[in-house]
Amino acid sequence: MKEVLKKYAKRYFIDAMGAMALGLFASLLIGTIFNALGMIPGLSILSTIGKGAQSVAGPAMAVAIAVSLKASPLVVYTCAAVGALANSNGGAGGPLAVLIIVIIAAEVGMLVSKKTKIDILVTPFVTLLVGGLLSV
Repeated sequence: MKEVLKKYAKRYFIDAMGAMALGLFASLLIGTIFNALGMIPGLSILSTIGKGAQSVAGPAMAVAIAVSLKASPLVVYTCAAVGALANSNGGAGGPLAVLIIVIIAAEVGMLVSKKTKIDILVTPFVTLLVGGLLSV
């Protein structure tokens, strides 16, 4: 029992949360740096780039989390949409909302992934339905 708890604690609190932090850095935080550099006269284009990077923080975190869980490609790609929903609807939860919602959506998506002949429809449908409902 103790080994099982260690396995899941590592999977969700170390691997997934660490990946979420990387996704957050690769989008929101680096976007903030670009945005600040864009305030320098003549470098306003960097602000445009920074705002673009900041706007995709939810999907970046979600994809990083799904990859860390070793989700199938359809689940990973659908988690980008789930991350956008979770980040925009998560309110004060922000990254924590994305983490929890994407973990649940990805795990449920992996349960149905590659189980039917119409996997290209079933997997994204189930993953987005679970993630979307949790986000709302």
